[in-house]
Amino acid sequence: MLDLKFVRENLDFVKARVARRNQEIDFDHLIRLDLKRREIIQKVEALRFERNAVSEKIAALKQQKQDAVDEIARMKNVSQQIKDLDTQRVEFENEVQDFLLRIPNIPHESVVPGQEETDNVEIRRWGKPPKLSFPPVPHWTIGERLGILDFERGAKLAGARFTVLRGAGALMERALINFMLDLHTREHHYQEILPPFLVNRTTMTGTGQLPKFEEDLFRLVDPEYFLIPTAEVPVTNIHQGETIDGRELPIYYAAYTPCFRKEAGSHGKDTRGMIRQHQFDKVELVKFATPETSYQELESLLENAEEVLKRLNLHYRVVSLCTGDLGFSAAKTYDIEVWLSGQEVFKEISSCSNFEDFQARRANIRYRPGPKAKTRFVHTLNGSGLAVGRTLVAIIENYQQEDGSVVIPDVLVPYMGGMKEVVSPHR
Repeated sequence: MLDLKFVRENLDFVKARVARRNQEIDFDHLIRLDLKRREIIQKVEALRFERNAVSEKIAALKQQKQDAVDEIARMKNVSQQIKDLDTQRVEFENEVQDFLLRIPNIPHESVVPGQEETDNVEIRRWGKPPKLSFPPVPHWTIGERLGILDFERGAKLAGARFTVLRGAGALMERALINFMLDLHTREHHYQEILPPFLVNRTTMTGTGQLPKFEEDLFRLVDPEYFLIPTAEVPVTNIHQGETIDGRELPIYYAAYTPCFRKEAGSHGKDTRGMIRQHQFDKVELVKFATPETSYQELESLLENAEEVLKRLNLHYRVVSLCTGDLGFSAAKTYDIEVWLSGQEVFKEISSCSNFEDFQARRANIRYRPGPKAKTRFVHTLNGSGLAVGRTLVAIIENYQQEDGSVVIPDVLVPYMGGMKEVVSPHR
């Protein structure tokens, strides 16, 4: 959430920066609401000053045993005016707050202006696509032939965009989760977190999913809970409403969770296979940092996520998102896109973002730089380390063999109980 005072005092700057996102925000309406709110506050303050002054007069009249009926009646009227104006003030404050909650973050100055995904800037590539001596096939074909991906029964159990993993497929999903968590906790110094998978409305609002994106969320009604779309939501909100000792920063958390998304705006996109599911597994990396160090932390967060693909020897590229492709809460985002040989495309497997103080302001997460220093909002960051299902897809497509088998990357073999390849049950 943007700071109202900052918006008011830097209106032209905010308008120009947010306009780069190709979104129309009626900031003038916000300023009008804020002006009315402030006018009411001034009226209330004037009436309270009058009430206090007359109250002293009434006390003096009573002390002198003089008639104070008119002054008492007048003060009853003033008190009612104050009550009515306070009701209006609360209404305007709620409108202002709701408006602010729907404004996206200001893009960082280094983010390239652009309209859509095609305007994103490639930063670097690592590795090369595997050289296959046969025409590669997509993961859904390989997975069904090997009996490790069951799309038909996933649809029977829950509907479209659900999959049942079987045998070596289920084992590889679990192996990838453990490998990623071990790497990030043992070598990258993240603390492992296992958060709730259901959260309340306040928690969803803190990271920016609500109120703007409610249609994308799975919601329970009685009692009201939301299934998390990513571990970013509960893990970032661990420090909701808290003031962190500045000496503890930066804080690194890593969490495995299932994730649940309606994919409301993805009709017709990636309808086959496991790329776009309503339920999927992910290992998430979350950081809390000072404003002075948050962009250094973004670069190291990106490197931590990349290391997973390097250890798995999977070809990928890093792109910096343009202003038009940035997520609602992000000030800057890098996407890591892994190469899929079976489809001959790059697909996003991680987004690493710095939200600056946007989420911290919504969730009221502060830190105190020193014992007597004034508190400040922390900067929050997160990134997938990685999306587990898409990593599984990348392994199946890039490690496929001509006979239909799939070789297990060396680093995963210990996590697979020594299994070195997935072979057809009919071979």
